[in-house]
Amino acid sequence: MKMEEERVKAAEEEETWSKETVPKVIRIVSTRLSQRDLISLLLVSPWLHRTLVSYPSLWLVIDLREMNNAGNRLVAALSIPRYRHVREINLEFAQDIEDRHLELLKTKCLGSLQDLESLNLNGCQKISDKGIEIISSTCPELKVFSIYWNVRVTDIGIQHLVKNCKHIIDLNLSGCKNILDKSLQLIADNYQELESLNLTRCVKVTDGGLQKILIKCSSLRSLNLYALSGFTDEAYKKISLLAHLKFLDLCGAQNLSDEGLACIAKCKNLVSLNLTWCVRITDVGVMAIAEGCSSLEFLSLFGIVGVTDKCLEVLSRFCSNTLTTLDVNGCVGIKQRSRDELLQLFPHLMCFKVHS
Repeated sequence: MKMEEERVKAAEEEETWSKETVPKVIRIVSTRLSQRDLISLLLVSPWLHRTLVSYPSLWLVIDLREMNNAGNRLVAALSIPRYRHVREINLEFAQDIEDRHLELLKTKCLGSLQDLESLNLNGCQKISDKGIEIISSTCPELKVFSIYWNVRVTDIGIQHLVKNCKHIIDLNLSGCKNILDKSLQLIADNYQELESLNLTRCVKVTDGGLQKILIKCSSLRSLNLYALSGFTDEAYKKISLLAHLKFLDLCGAQNLSDEGLACIAKCKNLVSLNLTWCVRITDVGVMAIAEGCSSLEFLSLFGIVGVTDKCLEVLSRFCSNTLTTLDVNGCVGIKQRSRDELLQLFPHLMCFKVHS
């Protein structure tokens, strides 16, 4: 009799554990797992499947990055009820995703895309202007859009984007080599609350297009102009209009002068500045940055032969409490220092790169 009571009690405890404790544990643990791990857990047991699916907050992301057959997988996923409120889709370097898959989404899964806020199409080179037209027309709440390394996208695609998606604040067009100034005009006119813009290697844009962005998109906090050597000081000087700017990448800005850099120094909230291969810069420009941008944490002077220890002294005077990374590789005018010497100049420095 006693053994039977103990068995019943154990069964009751196990049921309580299953119904109350396990779901709480799963909910805590699942928030720290990748989506792919969550999907694996679904297959463990029907009970676990029901438990996980009962938490809508776990199914706000679809991550198919670098996966094969991504187009069909995406259509299949968005046909499942648990993804009906998806907020983020990541297709970065996913394989086999084409315009026709986006057309299928519009036809079969329109309701599941109404809350989508972030779409990553980086490296999806089969997506064209037509694809952008289709997907942008189904995602009215889109805020983050990234289509890195896509040479099929033109101004027509950007025209569709600004027409259909009115809330974009983060836009990555890196490597879209067929984007022209017209696109920058469209962005400037329609996305004046834009916070992040990446134009890396958009080699056909000119001073005129960039200046429209700098004049109208005054909320920018991140601007990436990596590997764009065609802009002039007239454009760079207008970066000073971006009072909220924190991240600026000007790697390869061959026409940037000390005068232009002195204007950029008015961006007093700068935290990260990449001046790699800005070959016209000297101590004068760097010292202006040091005095104007006292919150600087990352600074790269890689490959600039016109800077010397003099600018380091001024950087130490104004940025010693913030600077954690300083790259002076190839700066032949800056001498090698011991760790202790560096820490005297920059107590919080974690990474210092110097020529050998």
